Amino acid sequence: MPMLRAGALYFLGAFALGFVLGTIRVLWLAPAIGAFAAVSVELPLMLGFAWWLSSRLALSLGTWQRIGMGAFAFVLLMLAEAAVGLFALGLSPVAYLAGLLTPEGKVGLAGQLVFALLPWLQRPRG
Repeated sequence: MPMLRAGALYFLGAFALGFVLGTIRVLWLAPAIGAFAAVSVELPLMLGFAWWLSSRLALSLGTWQRIGMGAFAFVLLMLAEAAVGLFALGLSPVAYLAGLLTPEGKVGLAGQLVFALLPWLQRPRG
């Protein structure tokens, strides 16, 4: 299914870049400028990349397929981020969810929702 393949590739690209930028954010940027500012610096880079990537992957998809691509990628992203928090960082489920309620968590979640919508917002070419 082209929609699921595109969604999986969209997720993988964003997760890979997010892993690199997130490491930089947590280890170096947040201690220097604070967690909220660090997320605010990272987010435009992530969304710019996501816009570029979704424009390539959603090229041949119809409107509903682009919506499905974004939704599938969003679900994969949320599952992967929860898995990293729970298993790699040792957070409890309550601590992981509480992190989403912090100011920086809310900004990050808003960015993830925009990430999910970007394929739908892309205009098909041709």
